Amino acid sequence: MSSKPLILASQSPRRAELLRQIGVEFRVQTADIDESPMAKELPLVYLRRMAESKARAVQSTLNPDQQNSSPVILAADTIGDLDGEVLIKPRDRDDALAMLQRMSARGHTVATGVCVLSGDKCDYIEVKTQVRFRALSEQEILRYWDSGEPRDKAGAYGIQGLGAVFVESIEGSYSNVVGLPLCETASLLQNAGVAFWQPLNAD
Repeated sequence: MSSKPLILASQSPRRAELLRQIGVEFRVQTADIDESPMAKELPLVYLRRMAESKARAVQSTLNPDQQNSSPVILAADTIGDLDGEVLIKPRDRDDALAMLQRMSARGHTVATGVCVLSGDKCDYIEVKTQVRFRALSEQEILRYWDSGEPRDKAGAYGIQGLGAVFVESIEGSYSNVVGLPLCETASLLQNAGVAFWQPLNAD
């Protein structure tokens, strides 16, 4: 099956690995945008703005012929939502510790916005997963920060890594919590002419 070329507008190694998992060929081109939430911006409004802004920022670097034909651009952003508060990547140690303390013994929502941009056509989908943490002690929160894992993770944890021990239950897509909901993303890509289950060349 022929496939349009794809650009992944993300520097996340987790999103890249998830795409490889379902046999999607792509190249990476990161988007240089301000990811700061606006004052009183609702979590899902922020999410869509980020995903679409990343895709359009990468598209703006292509020449006019490329913009009107190919490649397809995939951008995504993942956030946590705790009682309407946007949980993004922690600013520093204190921010990460405060996030994890607030999530202890509670549920929160992980949402990913996925934008697929092909020429003038922009498709967007939003996927939510409910995640519940067990009670966390102050000592293990500190040990977790010292591991280095929380530093670049939305909500200051990685479900696919050491942070898995905090997760008591999830309801919804696991890959969404990692950073890219594969079922929904594959559908968007297929509609844009990008094939999955491709035989990928070994690096």
